[in-house]
Amino acid sequence: MPRGGLVPLAAASAVGVAVTGAWLSDADRRHHLRRSARVWRLTGRRGVAWAVLRVRGRRADDERRARLEEGFAIRTAEDVARELGNMKGVVMKAGQMVSFIAEGLPPEAKAALATLQADVEPMAPSLAEQVIREELGAEVGRLFLDWDPVPVAAASIGQVHRAVMPDGRLVAVKVQYPGIDRAITSDLDNAELLYGLFSSFALKGLDSRAIVDELRDRMGDELDYRLEAACQSEFADRYRGHPFIHVPDVVPERSGLRVLTSTWVEGWRWEEFLATSDRDARQRAAEVLFRFAQGSVHRHRVFNGDPHPGNYRFHADGSVTFLDFGLVKRFTPGELEQLTPVLDPLLAHDARATMRMLVAAGFLTSDHGLDPDVVWDYVSNPYAPYLQEEFTFTQEWVAEALHRVLDLSGPAAEVVKRLDMPPSFVILDRVVWGMSALLGRLEAHGHWRGILEEYRKGAPPVTALGRAEAAWIAGATPAAPPRAAGGR
Repeated sequence: MPRGGLVPLAAASAVGVAVTGAWLSDADRRHHLRRSARVWRLTGRRGVAWAVLRVRGRRADDERRARLEEGFAIRTAEDVARELGNMKGVVMKAGQMVSFIAEGLPPEAKAALATLQADVEPMAPSLAEQVIREELGAEVGRLFLDWDPVPVAAASIGQVHRAVMPDGRLVAVKVQYPGIDRAITSDLDNAELLYGLFSSFALKGLDSRAIVDELRDRMGDELDYRLEAACQSEFADRYRGHPFIHVPDVVPERSGLRVLTSTWVEGWRWEEFLATSDRDARQRAAEVLFRFAQGSVHRHRVFNGDPHPGNYRFHADGSVTFLDFGLVKRFTPGELEQLTPVLDPLLAHDARATMRMLVAAGFLTSDHGLDPDVVWDYVSNPYAPYLQEEFTFTQEWVAEALHRVLDLSGPAAEVVKRLDMPPSFVILDRVVWGMSALLGRLEAHGHWRGILEEYRKGAPPVTALGRAEAAWIAGATPAAPPRAAGGR
């Protein structure tokens, strides 16, 4: 499949519409075509703009060409954010997935895409109440002692309302948008088109097929809040009493296919935390985020595949609450064992052994013919924080690392062309880059290699948080639940 090619992707999407149109109802077909048309128009606009830029660029010197390309990136990001901001479902989630790791973009472009991380336009209160009535079999007034019709958050698949249970418990009620299942059916046919669009201006060289396949597998799960409730309950039980990680409990009697009720948690949101926290608080928060991700992957073999800034609440005592378990990856027997052996020779700077493990894991074919040193230099790029005892994440490092990984014309061009991504690695890779982007925003400094070895190898703790977690695992000290942060 061509990487980032707009015309082939548009053609593939048109075929998808023709095929699905055979079994969709007239109303669904019209809905499908309307959403497809919006994406096609967006792609067409950016494709024409890119062609104009290429023509102008041939006559420009390097400095002028750089200014033209930066202007194109900014205008495209603004166009994408404006068009996708009101398209709930997979389309918006695709934008969100790219927006918080696209560190290589100009500040104005990043600011435009950042709007995709913010709350979107909510549905009318009557529609939310209708979904609750259909799912739970009673009016909102009979189910809750108090109900706030104005949502506290609205995202790609549903929105969250604050309510009070008859027993006085404060809860968060996530309500799915009516008809979002139809939107997602349409979006999945457009997902490759959208990733091609994004790769044309931000993630050059990105092959979208593995990501699209993984999205297609996962998005159906996200529509069933009962599956999310089960995952959230599993994580809540797993981390119950943890000294710095908290997951809200599910309220099963107020949850169903399209409604998920959880205990309410106060705390600072991401942007609030960045604006009000000092350096020490940000360092601690960064380590908590990293430990939650690594512990889930290596100890529990199940992890939240959506490291989105909106999924965290930060507390005055330094603990973090983790929200939204709709996109959870669970390793099947043998999956993790196939992937992780690559890390040992990579971290040991052993180029030849790294290449052998890449072949064994399915990242390279046995007849690749590549130079081991070039391969190691390329694949070790995202793992620079773990190749030394201490490392400081920065936004600049994340941008440069992403650029190197996706550079089709650089010294590792042949490696980029020949490397494949096993499907089991798609969501994990997203977590690696997503976490790096978050730590870059926090300018996190730490003993990341040592922390990683705690989870991979059972090594002794290297920080105070590691020692606190080890004591909790051993049952030495009970931990208090997180305190509310300033009433937020």
